[in-house]
Amino acid sequence: MKDFLTYHHCKSFPQLLDSPMKCGEPSKSEKVFLLLAIKSSPANYEHREAVRKTWGAEKTFNGVNIKRIFLSGIPKPEREGKRIMQLLNIESQMYNDVLQWEFYDTFYNLTLKQVLFLTWLEANCPGAQFIFSGDDDVFVNIKNVVIYLKGQGKAGSKQHHFVGALNIGMPPVREPYSKYYVPQQLFNETSFVPYCGGGGIIMSGFTACSIFKASQNIPLFPIDDAYLGMCLKKAGLKPENHEGIRTFGIQLPAVDSFDPCYHREMLVVHRFVPYEMLVMWKFLQLTELNCTKKSSGKPPK
Repeated sequence: MKDFLTYHHCKSFPQLLDSPMKCGEPSKSEKVFLLLAIKSSPANYEHREAVRKTWGAEKTFNGVNIKRIFLSGIPKPEREGKRIMQLLNIESQMYNDVLQWEFYDTFYNLTLKQVLFLTWLEANCPGAQFIFSGDDDVFVNIKNVVIYLKGQGKAGSKQHHFVGALNIGMPPVREPYSKYYVPQQLFNETSFVPYCGGGGIIMSGFTACSIFKASQNIPLFPIDDAYLGMCLKKAGLKPENHEGIRTFGIQLPAVDSFDPCYHREMLVVHRFVPYEMLVMWKFLQLTELNCTKKSSGKPPK
């Protein structure tokens, strides 16, 4: 927290790895229907590889263009730090899908990572129609996401759209031992404005631009998803809930929540380890799942 308070006025850091042509020429970036912006700590190589091989594959899907980018800082100066930096360089050369800035990749710096990404988006991919912002341990059912977004209509990307697992009236955590700790001197309110859990959020290009503009006048805050809620309020916009986005996972009593029958109607589910991501992806590629005796609940709207 002391480090955060010392540097929270800083919103500009040297960029170490870039992918400036990820969306092609900025003036033609509207050809990107969905940009997957995935927050990933430097050491999370297995998570990134699992995403690349499953739901994060760059391809044309159902007639639309999908692109992928990982967002990372630098590792703390530990014994393996130099090797991890070398690893990210190799990944960047191989896949051209890493954005890295020179700040320590810590929990309290997730907000900084989000703001720097939005700055990059404005410069390099301003026409992207929709953006998924999430963690590298979520499972995204790309088929369902694309169907859902295409249902927003041709003008959907030009209108406000921001959906996830909505939190209303959430109080700040005051226990200093918690990683979610927010001291009263930094935030004196009894609850946050409505916000969506940062594990997985879907927004339109219009809303991403609106958040970027609002963030220019709001100091960084240590809880990144609550910060996005503050930016939305500043822009006069509201977040919405989506039943198909479960950033707290699928929680069902006395059943195996990993069963693909409970995931086939979902958009985003948190949280998966790499091998689970691959297993679930393979399950959901099956044209027929034996789910006749199971119910996945109402299909998300």
